[in-house]
Amino acid sequence: MIYHIFKNLQDSYSFLNLFEYITFRAGISAIAALLISFIIGPWVIHILHKNQIGEEIRPNGPKSHMKKRGTPTMGGVIILMSVLLPTLLFSKLNNSLIQIIVFSTIWMGLIGFIDDYLKVLKKIKRGLIARYKMIGQIILGSLISYWIFQLPEFSNISTKISIPFLKNAEIDLGIFYPFLIILVISGTSNAVNLTDGLDGLAAGLLAICFTVFSAIAYISGRIDFSNYLNILYIQGSGELAIFCSAMAGSCIGYLWYNSSPAQIFMGDTGSLSTGAALGTVAVLLKKELLLFIIGGVFVFEAISVMIQVIYFRYTRLTTGKGKRFFKMAPIHHHFELAGWHETKVVTRFWIIGLLLALFSLTTFKIR
Repeated sequence: MIYHIFKNLQDSYSFLNLFEYITFRAGISAIAALLISFIIGPWVIHILHKNQIGEEIRPNGPKSHMKKRGTPTMGGVIILMSVLLPTLLFSKLNNSLIQIIVFSTIWMGLIGFIDDYLKVLKKIKRGLIARYKMIGQIILGSLISYWIFQLPEFSNISTKISIPFLKNAEIDLGIFYPFLIILVISGTSNAVNLTDGLDGLAAGLLAICFTVFSAIAYISGRIDFSNYLNILYIQGSGELAIFCSAMAGSCIGYLWYNSSPAQIFMGDTGSLSTGAALGTVAVLLKKELLLFIIGGVFVFEAISVMIQVIYFRYTRLTTGKGKRFFKMAPIHHHFELAGWHETKVVTRFWIIGLLLALFSLTTFKIR
């Protein structure tokens, strides 16, 4: 919005040429998102407190979490407001990739909002029925698949995925690619939702992931950089750096209020929308497989739940009594029950996330 206004004024005011640079707009977006989070955070917390919109703690969870009962939830609106506004202001709104990522974020944000609304205000414990969430995720993945197939910039690479570590290695999935899109977006959305169980854990990891994807988006949108690093050049993908930077800034700003002891939780409004955005960015940049490294902690959290469920059902079938593989899943609760303090679990998971993010960047020159 502002970009298009300033573009028309560049002939009269030369300093406005700065807005032609993606790096400048990405930096401004990150700062703006951070400041918006700081400003609206207390207001949102006050509104949620006033309307008694608080988190319900599951009785079979760690006992130390019972003190968090009543903490305002649905704080994902802070993230959504602070990421969407800078994106709409500083990105090229006629860019198809920006349109897709904004659509994906809002879509899953609405589904998450409905889920939180049913759980917190209507007191329906399970919230939105799981299969309805899944249907929403499948529809989103299908719409994005169709959208991508219509884009001229994806005409030669629409069904291809890049293989990390291998030079110029790509796999063409053909008609099976839409299924991968659905899997990546829904899987990432659910994985972030599972990870959001400790103060600051998901927000910190998301900030790391989106910072890395901001750099990848910028590189992928530069034909000189992408040729040098042997990665797919995707026309217009540099604009995604604005969104990713805004998301990183938004998550850091939100973390100010979500750090231990948390004043607010993001709820499904935040976890489902940010997770879907992360998966969508990976799809648009053709980094679906690299996402498993960048978001490795999210992957491990989701896998720990699957292991727990499968092992419990297997032991119940073979011995007549279900046993747990972990003390509790997702895995962060296992370490809590093993005696780690919550902040230690969060800090160490952040460190692992940062190491994985840095390692993912080295894959471009390993090849």
